[in-house]
Amino acid sequence: MHSFQVGDVSFGGGGLSFILGPCVVESVHHALFMAQEINDICKSVGVGFVYKSSFDKANRSSIESFRGEGIEFGLDVLRQVKEELGVPVITDIHEPWQVEKSAEVADILQIPAFLCRQTDLLVEAARSGRAVNVKKGQFLAPWDAKNIVEKLEAAGCEKILLTERGASFGYNNLVVDLRSFPIMRSFGVPVVFDVTHSLQLPGGLGKATGGQAEYIEHFARAGVACGVDAVFMEVHNDPSVAPSDGPNQLPLERLEHLLGKLKDIHRLVNDAD
Repeated sequence: MHSFQVGDVSFGGGGLSFILGPCVVESVHHALFMAQEINDICKSVGVGFVYKSSFDKANRSSIESFRGEGIEFGLDVLRQVKEELGVPVITDIHEPWQVEKSAEVADILQIPAFLCRQTDLLVEAARSGRAVNVKKGQFLAPWDAKNIVEKLEAAGCEKILLTERGASFGYNNLVVDLRSFPIMRSFGVPVVFDVTHSLQLPGGLGKATGGQAEYIEHFARAGVACGVDAVFMEVHNDPSVAPSDGPNQLPLERLEHLLGKLKDIHRLVNDAD
């Protein structure tokens, strides 16, 4: 297993790390508030985390859906989070031209699931020198994710993460095949479990995506027990008013207890091994 550091956060090597934050950059105040709250909780629990928020959510259900305030604004907000709190940050990129600008701020560049096969985007991200996290598409078998790793490695990327975020199951539903975790870890890269997006009901509200946030704790515990290297969860102080992915985001008030439980489960699994 290839392990690496992003700031002071370790991926692989037997540890358990977290990627946490609201779906999209909403405002300077909200981002700094959320980052501070999450940072305080992670320090209290004793786990490392990367702050997650996207400057653009290009894959929305409707033309009316909120995407974000744009790349300039979003990256400036993430830069402020890094400078004021000293935490690494991750954001989505959708097109090759966004890589260079995003890499000036983001410690990890994230490839959305529907773009995981876009060779030009993967190659450009790999060449940035930043860590790259690729979400396995809902349409992709876990063993086919090896091609993603090979594309990134061929372009010189040395810090690769693969993320499971569920597979399409009929219409407006996803399922998680736990076999995907050991299969993708066999490629020699750390594997992340995107718990909250795995609980989406894509397009389930007609012009918006639904979700089942009541199952977040159950999914997270199962993934950690299965041996993932990191857990990804979108977190919001008030999901009911979140402009993007509210139905599947974890309420901030539930975060500390869950992180403590996951840390305990990870310790038990490691001891058992």
